[in-house]
Amino acid sequence: MFGSVTRSDFTSDSDVDLVVDFSKPIGIEFVDLADFLEEKLQRKVDLLSFKGIRPAFFNTIQGKIEYV
Repeated sequence: MFGSVTRSDFTSDSDVDLVVDFSKPIGIEFVDLADFLEEKLQRKVDLLSFKGIRPAFFNTIQGKIEYV
């Protein structure tokens, strides 16, 4: 997790930013996972894959990721 969900500025209107790592590509199931998480968490989920993050963005969030 990263973003406001890990900070004190998280509100009822905030989305949940998640980075996931898979041992192999999962294809369309990635979208299914995002939909499942949104349903369970009852809020918007921004789901990213470690392999899909641009290096510059990863450098920005790297120290702010909370692993769960």
